[in-house]
Amino acid sequence: MFTGIIEDIGRVTGIEVSGASAKLVVATRLATGASHAPPGLGPYGGIRLGDSIAVSGACLTVTRHEVGALSFDVSRESLLRTALGALTAGAKVHLERAMVLGGRLDGHLVQGHIDGLARLVAKDRVGPGWELAYELPEALLPFVVEKGSIALDGVSLTIAKLVGARITVAVVPLTGQATLLADTPLGAAVNVETDILGKYVHRLLGFAAPPGAHHDGARGVTLGLLADNGFLTR
Repeated sequence: MFTGIIEDIGRVTGIEVSGASAKLVVATRLATGASHAPPGLGPYGGIRLGDSIAVSGACLTVTRHEVGALSFDVSRESLLRTALGALTAGAKVHLERAMVLGGRLDGHLVQGHIDGLARLVAKDRVGPGWELAYELPEALLPFVVEKGSIALDGVSLTIAKLVGARITVAVVPLTGQATLLADTPLGAAVNVETDILGKYVHRLLGFAAPPGAHHDGARGVTLGLLADNGFLTR
């Protein structure tokens, strides 16, 4: 689980796509040497083999580490769902280590499970910050709401506007400096993860009510269904 607060911008030093999978190597200051590692964490910044790292929003497992670089295996599912397969040597990516339970949640709950790709369709400078507009796949629209949370390339953002299939997010100067969002060219694809809470609510509302419930055959959560299960008094 992640928070959508980017810790480092890494640089791809190698990617090898072979059939349905790929191997990815990313240079990052998170993988520090023993002499620069924080006390008690050991070399590689305390990152161990098997740890989860969000790479531009996609949760990947560390399969090899060395001073200054981390390696990952990218599965077929990740290649199909994300923009990782289009990376080339020299490309930059957002990096975030898994959150620590009990720590501050400065962004929102991000799983690192990419739902699909959006495309940047407009970019406007507003004062010292930016407003970025993205076109979302129609299948993701039930899970986004105005003022709700969304992760774009792993960055936790708030949806400022929602019009049709287009969302607009505001990027403050600090986020613009700490991420790649403001430098993304128009038309570029970004990884999208919608809010996990919205997904569960949507699925709950879509379930058929239990047989015998008095709700006139309606699907999802109704006043009749809530009353039948003790949540309301008639």
